[in-house]
Amino acid sequence: MGFFIAPNLVNMKGTTQMSDLPARNKEALNWRSDFVVMKFGGTSVEDAAAIRRVSQLVRRQRRYRPIVVVSALAEVTDQLVTAGKSAAEGKRESAKEILERLRQRHAEVAAELLSADEHKSLCSQLERAFQLLHTLIDSIAADGQFAPRVQDHFLGLGEFLSSKLLSFAFLASGLEAAWVDARQCIITDAAHTRATPLWEETNQRVESVLLPLLQTGRVPVLGGFVGSTRDGIPTTLGRGGSDFSAAIVGAALGAQRIEIWTDVDGVMTTDPDLCVDARLIEKMSFDRHDIPVWVRNSRNPECSGTEILAHTSDDIEVKAISVKRGVASVDVEPLRWLAPELVREVCDVFERHHYSLDLLSASRGSLSVLVSTTAALPAIAEELQGLAKVRWKNHQALVCLVGEKIRRRPDIASRVFRAISDIDVRMICQGASERNISFLVDESKAEEAVQRLHRLFFPPEKVQPSDDSSHALCQAGESWV
Repeated sequence: MGFFIAPNLVNMKGTTQMSDLPARNKEALNWRSDFVVMKFGGTSVEDAAAIRRVSQLVRRQRRYRPIVVVSALAEVTDQLVTAGKSAAEGKRESAKEILERLRQRHAEVAAELLSADEHKSLCSQLERAFQLLHTLIDSIAADGQFAPRVQDHFLGLGEFLSSKLLSFAFLASGLEAAWVDARQCIITDAAHTRATPLWEETNQRVESVLLPLLQTGRVPVLGGFVGSTRDGIPTTLGRGGSDFSAAIVGAALGAQRIEIWTDVDGVMTTDPDLCVDARLIEKMSFDRHDIPVWVRNSRNPECSGTEILAHTSDDIEVKAISVKRGVASVDVEPLRWLAPELVREVCDVFERHHYSLDLLSASRGSLSVLVSTTAALPAIAEELQGLAKVRWKNHQALVCLVGEKIRRRPDIASRVFRAISDIDVRMICQGASERNISFLVDESKAEEAVQRLHRLFFPPEKVQPSDDSSHALCQAGESWV
């Protein structure tokens, strides 16, 4: 899977985005922030060989006092999602079989990295997590639902497993590592599956927990994606939230830079799995924050990757093309008229059913939203039946073009829609920042649409773009950064 400007890198909640990270006064810290936050994705820690590479990368950065943030091992979160859904559907044994395979995988990876005594010590700690996972499976099966609060507790254990494993591997390789419970550092609201950090408390916790470790030369290792409420109830930051975790830690401590390590050479112009001509973007930008972010390849660390700066500029009209598959478009048609009060009521109803709206658009007296699951839509339709008719269509894909020049070039939209004139486009949106154009197509047409647009804006003879001021990663409406 290529690393490109995609929904897993952006915040889809419409509340907090990378550019909303609060600025930190480095002079307020007791010592100079010359350290680096290194975030490793699931494919960068997928097996013992990958973890050895990570250990070497961290060792190279020792003089910068690294802080390591890690995702769950590759595919673990997806497998936990499958297990939770299976339990909710009454397939308890199938769910527990998934957990046993995960237990075996983590134990086997650890066996390649640790001595017998180290392995025994780690597995005893991991066993407590697996016992909790089994208990949660029983609870999910009994309730018949995979509720958001339970999801956060259940899925967040994937990062507990990986961070424990990585901290043991670091110690075995001679690095002075210290495991840190990220739930004690990142304090959030109670919006389960899409929590927002409480910045003042999070900053205080990050400083009080991490600074003493850094001052004594230790390497803190913490799981991404997870946090907790003030009451200690586990929360998550949404899928792809480990990148957000790294940004939160870096901003709280005024880090010199943040490095996002993945399995390709940097941010690409589009998903390489969709378009073989996808190319590396050497530089891009986002507004407000002044901490440089690097996206690099843990399998090819000699490649410089993509540098994301606070402010740059160039003449590239479209910087990248993103696609999010598997969304559903929901049309809400009021029985009378579309009043602001109805818009608020619709948003409140979706909120009560734990929906995060990927995009919201109002036009011609109706309201359209995008969601990632249709599970609760029948209940939402019933709740709104006295106010509006609710219809939805599955198997849609959201395509987004990003670039600073989009707001200055109204002809770009016309060129886009000429290129895909024979593809049915159901919904068009230009964000408030005017740095993107987003539209909805049938999922079966997404690959063709992306390929046509990539040929249009990145023809083979075109020189690789090297700079940008594209306002962060991507934005659809107010939700995409």
